[in-house]
Parts: sequence; structure tokens; C-alpha cells
Amino acid sequence: MRQLLGAICAASLLLTGPRAAQAQDFPNHPITLVVPYSSGPTDAQYRKLAELASQHLGQPVIVENKPGGNGTIGPIQMARKAKPDGYTIAASTISLLRQPHMQKVDWNPLDEFTWIIGLGGYTFAVAVREDSPFKTLKEMIAWAKANPGRLTYGTPGQGSSLHLLMEELARQAGFEAVHVPFKGGGETTTAMLGGHVMVTLNNVGSVIGQFDAHKARILAIFDAQRLSRLPDVPTAKELDYDIVYGSPYGLVGPRNMPAAIVGRLHDAFKAALEAPGNQTLLDTLYQLPWYRSPQQYAEWAADAYKQERRFVERAGLLNSQ
Repeated sequence: MRQLLGAICAASLLLTGPRAAQAQDFPNHPITLVVPYSSGPTDAQYRKLAELASQHLGQPVIVENKPGGNGTIGPIQMARKAKPDGYTIAASTISLLRQPHMQKVDWNPLDEFTWIIGLGGYTFAVAVREDSPFKTLKEMIAWAKANPGRLTYGTPGQGSSLHLLMEELARQAGFEAVHVPFKGGGETTTAMLGGHVMVTLNNVGSVIGQFDAHKARILAIFDAQRLSRLPDVPTAKELDYDIVYGSPYGLVGPRNMPAAIVGRLHDAFKAALEAPGNQTLLDTLYQLPWYRSPQQYAEWAADAYKQERRFVERAGLLNSQ
């Protein structure tokens, strides 16, 4: 926690005061951006941001994929091995704030990282086959209440954001359901279309194609507001469920990064985030910008760390060691 408070103080200085002299020479050689996934929308988004940020930094930002550990191995290796000079940074996802609650680890995300910038987030949805008897989320919940333990739902994995999301919805709405974990969003959608599960919890990008092809129906999303692409799909909040839940991501570096270096990276990636070319990609991925300054991102991480523990505990997945 001391490291987190230090990061917040440093971030506030960098955004209000002049840049330190060392930032004038940064960067003078390529920057490595560790992305903890091998392919898919997360990788595509970070590659676009790296390309656009390079234009502002005057040096290439090279993406290095290091998958594993539910998205935690790459960032933790970066935090443990990289110098805090800004030349090696990592993509950060909600997994960094969840995994310590689910399994025994020798790291605390609030102490390991410098939080550089919050960038974006996935929009989550609950979907069924087009021929499903559930036309609305309320109908699905009513059926689940009348048939305890018979509703089956698929997600991309045990302990995933979508697993915890459905468990929270079930808790608030008062129904029971059977979780069937799969290995990814695509496999989960395929299982739903094949009738192997009744419902899928997924990111919108993984079900929109089937929605457009009239093979799937999206019952609700879990953002704070409706998507312009899906104007007739309500949010869970509109339906009186107190759930606004996504999967924010951003950039982190090793702890104790100089404020001036953090500021230089922050400014470059903020410009990349706001670039028209990036917005075009976000639209195709059905993601929304989620900008957070270094201070805001660090504060969010501290709050999210506590929230993830609550969700994990409610789902019965809390590590007891």
C-alpha cells in the first residue's frame, strides 16, 4: 500500500508540475510492451495503441506476447525483472487484481506496479440462441427461479470476469444456475449455439456476429449505458440489478518509476487512445475508451482489488491459504 500511495503522489505531481529533465531524453531507444495474451482483441488493441504511441514517442513500441497465468505471468515478470526506466512496460487486466484472491501468490498488485494509464474495457453481455424461450433477461431469471439448478450457462473459464458476473447476478436476483467453463469466448458461444448450454456470458464482440446473423439474442449488457450499436438491448442497471461490470485494461510499469517518465508514457498513450484510428478499432471490437490518469488508475486499482475479493468470495472461490 505504501507503494500505491507513492505512485499516486508521483502521478499528481507529473500532471500538475513541469516535466523533469530526464523526460527530455526519454525514450532514446525502443520500448517493449509485454502483452499477456497471444492473440485476439486484447492483442489487437495493444498493437494499435503501440503503433500510434510510437508516433508521439519518436521510438517504436514493440509488442512482446507472454501469455499464461490468466494474464498475470507477463506483467509480474516485467515488474520483477525490468528496470523502472520506462523501457519495459506491460498490459494490465483485471486478472492482476483477482488472481491473488483465488490462489496463493507471492505478489501484491498494489505494491508491484506503477499504474500508468487506464485505456479501455470490454462490454459484457448475456446471450441466448435466437430460438430460446427467453426473450428478456427477466424471463430468463423467472424461469431459473421456477426451475432451481436447471439453468446452464457458459463462460470463458472458472473464475473469469464473466463467471463472477453471472454469480453476482444470480445472487442479486435470487436464482441458482449451473456454470460450465470453456476455454475462450468463441468456444463458449459455439456451445450456446449448439445447445450445450442455455445461456452464454460473453463480451459483445464474441456474440455480435451471431446476433447479426439472427442466430443469437442478446438479453442485456452490463455497461452503465446502452451501446449505440445495440440500442434496443437494455443494461442490467435499467432492469433494477445493481451491476455495472466490465473488464478494464491499461498500462503498468515496475514500481518506483520516475514521475516524468510515467508522464511521457501517459501522454503518448492518451494521444493514441484518442486517435481516430484507434476509435475505429474500438468500434469493431465493441469496446469503449476507459481513460484514467495515473492517479485515477492507481485509485481505481485499490478499489477494484477489494471488489474482486468480494466477488471471488461470493462465488466460493476465495483462496483460504
